[in-house]
Amino acid sequence: MIKRLLSLLFLAWVLGFAWFALLLPLPAKAEKTDAIVVLTGGPGRIDRALERLEAGDAKRLLISGVAREVKPRELAAEYKRPEKLFDCCIALGFEAEDTRSNATEVATWVARRGYKSIRLITTDWHMRRAEYEIGRAIGDKVTILPDAVRSQPNFATLFREYHKYLAGLAGGLLGL
Repeated sequence: MIKRLLSLLFLAWVLGFAWFALLLPLPAKAEKTDAIVVLTGGPGRIDRALERLEAGDAKRLLISGVAREVKPRELAAEYKRPEKLFDCCIALGFEAEDTRSNATEVATWVARRGYKSIRLITTDWHMRRAEYEIGRAIGDKVTILPDAVRSQPNFATLFREYHKYLAGLAGGLLGL
């Protein structure tokens, strides 16, 4: 009986990993939301967020997890965008250091502004955990539109992220 239970758990783990690794989230189509939220940490994320902001998918953008020493004009220069775009429409979040603290930072920003929908931008392999953590933090009154940035993750990245995702789910079930 114990062997069967362990075999069933192992099978569920393997199938879950296959789902996680082979069916990565995709970029979202053009759709309006109240705001765009992008999590720092991977190539193409901020570029995608700026493109969607400039395309009119939202009027405001939060870049969560920015290093404290970064200034808006430096980002404007790095991403070749006018400073006035950063002045009017982009907020920099300096509090987050990991996905869970991104969720707290995003939830506070969204609640303060009364937004009902956000476009979440992060890398495809990171999207499920980010969406889960942010969803837990902001509650079910805010709609999240996942907008994944395509990447070519290696096995180690997928393996590590799958286990972080499982740990997040377990923490959610336990109320942690």
